[in-house]
Amino acid sequence: MGLLLTFVSNFELILSYVLPFLFVLGIVVIVHELGHFLVGRLCGVGVQAFSFGMGPELFGYTDRQGTRWRVSAVPIGGYVKFAGDTNIASVRDATIPKVSPVSERSVTLNGQRLPKRAAIVAAGPIANFIFSILILSLLVYFYGVASAPPRIDIVSPDTPAQHAGFKTGDIVKTIDGRSIGNFAEIIDAVSFKADEAMTFVVERDGAEVTLHATPVLTVIATPIGSQRVGRLGLGASTDPSDYRTIYLGPAAALGEGTSQAWKLVVRTGEYLARIVVGRASTDQLSGPIRIAQISNAVSLLGIGALLNLTAMLSISLGLMNFLPVPMLDGGHLLFYAIEAVRRKKMSPRAQELSLRVGLGLVAALTLFVTVNDLWRLVRA
Repeated sequence: MGLLLTFVSNFELILSYVLPFLFVLGIVVIVHELGHFLVGRLCGVGVQAFSFGMGPELFGYTDRQGTRWRVSAVPIGGYVKFAGDTNIASVRDATIPKVSPVSERSVTLNGQRLPKRAAIVAAGPIANFIFSILILSLLVYFYGVASAPPRIDIVSPDTPAQHAGFKTGDIVKTIDGRSIGNFAEIIDAVSFKADEAMTFVVERDGAEVTLHATPVLTVIATPIGSQRVGRLGLGASTDPSDYRTIYLGPAAALGEGTSQAWKLVVRTGEYLARIVVGRASTDQLSGPIRIAQISNAVSLLGIGALLNLTAMLSISLGLMNFLPVPMLDGGHLLFYAIEAVRRKKMSPRAQELSLRVGLGLVAALTLFVTVNDLWRLVRA
């Protein structure tokens, strides 16, 4: 009996990690592939398979257009295989002769004109961005937007804020030239600028005062684990009457969702840029293990938090796939850009070598983030 209870307990624990992970990761990959699929179909490209998951097929059916809709054994992500592709990376099938009938070449991805090929490839990441905007807009519409005035009510002693000259009652107007409308925007701006000098314009006694402060790198505990962020030592109002939830109409919610999605794009881009120039640590990069942990923690906070995480991952996937690395969508777009300049396609040999390099880079990144995840587990 004790053995049975242990098994049931461990099984429930595994499900608590697996199910949220499959939800957030599976849906963003399917949305990505659906973008490729829809634009491919619109451009007249034949689709041999649309797979939910990877690996051997468990079951499926073939539609009237000849597309095999399949559910595969490994329930992570999915893929679209176009007519004329050797594999799911959309490498051209070399067995299809260039002099084959026009009717045969016209239904392949490689047989399309350059603008159509670029549109089909770009459609995946773009679908991720659109999906994120829709999720964030729906969350704004149903949950509203929490708002608190950008007024400083607490200046902690012996902190960068105190040393910079912040005072209780200051109202932050701009940070590094960007207008500030609520306290959450202060936290957002400061948290990603650890150890970087920032310029603040505050309103004090009816006059504007310019202050300079450098957030200190701080490790804080959150529901999704430890996070490395910048902190100044500023506190918001403690008066409940200063906090309100603003509910928006459909159009305004869509605008706010778009704005939030753009902020996520900018934030992610800034973080990656800081890694490249050595101003940010790579220890915040996450792989499947970490995503599973975060998904589990966020799922306990409710469906709203889980959908918000899904939107964030969708944007991350879209941005990652736009990187000019062979094997990724950005790599294909790079090939097309070279083709547009040269006015002819890259040779199959050059593409093959590039794809091998890209595969090595993707494999190295996967290994790196997995080691990162395991190291976090060891330190925890």
